[in-house]
Amino acid sequence: MSSRPQNLPRLAHGAGRARPLRAVPSDVTPGDVTALRAETQVAALGVTSWPPYGTAEWLQLSPKDPRCYAATLEAAELHRRAEVERLRLESLMDNDPESWWCEVTADANAHAASIARSIAARRTAEEIRAARAKADARPPHQLRATPGWPPIRIPGRPGRYLVFGQEATA
Repeated sequence: MSSRPQNLPRLAHGAGRARPLRAVPSDVTPGDVTALRAETQVAALGVTSWPPYGTAEWLQLSPKDPRCYAATLEAAELHRRAEVERLRLESLMDNDPESWWCEVTADANAHAASIARSIAARRTAEEIRAARAKADARPPHQLRATPGWPPIRIPGRPGRYLVFGQEATA
């Protein structure tokens, strides 16, 4: 079997505990009932793992393999949940745009908050330009030979070296 992303819901919470759906609480939504029904059906199949719907592994399963049906049920339930979420967000956008905006940008805001400190510590373009201008305005470095060190090649004067004790002749 292929590895599955960890964020996908599993319908086989009660695998092996197949029992008919007899009583439904009065305060549940039709979507809750549908999810419960899908979980019950997967539990009745007695499978605990299956390949994701539409993958090569799923296509290679026999149509009579209960894992094929479990993957199809899972895909249908994921689609139903995505559609419910899409409709909820559309309704929120129509009725409360401010809350909708807060919700759809929450992940981006959290990411921005996590990197804000490192971004604030970086130099701005203006600070970089000022540092370059300051570096360009410095007087040229005066070469000085040091006792015990090898001679220093003089830039722009091929074959000329600065040797300790002979600085005045350079």
